[in-house]
Amino acid sequence: MNLRELLLITLVGWTAIGAIGITISLVQKERKKALRHAGWIAGVWVAYLAVLVVVSLLQPQKIVAVGQDQCFDEMCFAVISVEEVPGFLIHDGSRLVRVSLRITNHARGHTQSEKLIRAYLMDAQGRRWQESAAISGVPLTARIVAGDSVVSAPVFKVANDATGLGLVFTHGWWQPGVLVIGNSDSLLHRRTIVPLGR
Repeated sequence: MNLRELLLITLVGWTAIGAIGITISLVQKERKKALRHAGWIAGVWVAYLAVLVVVSLLQPQKIVAVGQDQCFDEMCFAVISVEEVPGFLIHDGSRLVRVSLRITNHARGHTQSEKLIRAYLMDAQGRRWQESAAISGVPLTARIVAGDSVVSAPVFKVANDATGLGLVFTHGWWQPGVLVIGNSDSLLHRRTIVPLGR
């Protein structure tokens, strides 16, 4: 956990305590006091979200090289190779791209996984392609023994004219990172990308 995540947790805790205070004020029929507390909570959240959006818009996009780890706590992911998948007949003008990823558990003493992690490809035009569900192997969410690594090789079906492909890791919209200042998954932030040279 970093300081930005701790800030969000502190804010959520403070909000919960404030909500309890508002409830008590309403029970005691102190409506003005309850409104004052609610105003403080709303004001702090508006300021926090304003900082979040400004940082997201001003912070440059992070570029990660092939072979370089991207870590989410103790779980690290690195692109190790990329290739076109030969031998598949695709009649809609698409092509299949396989991205081999090394997943490493740097935790000490326990097996774990990154449960919400997903990946997608994005091209120079901003188009996105999710992992093809029809071709499965080791999932990105696999449980890995402490200190061990596995290779996952998701396959993506992309348009034939796609160029400038890059891989993006995400935890989706329904997770706390969306509200963490400076997080790649936060509101309006440019996603961290691994250029694949294709």
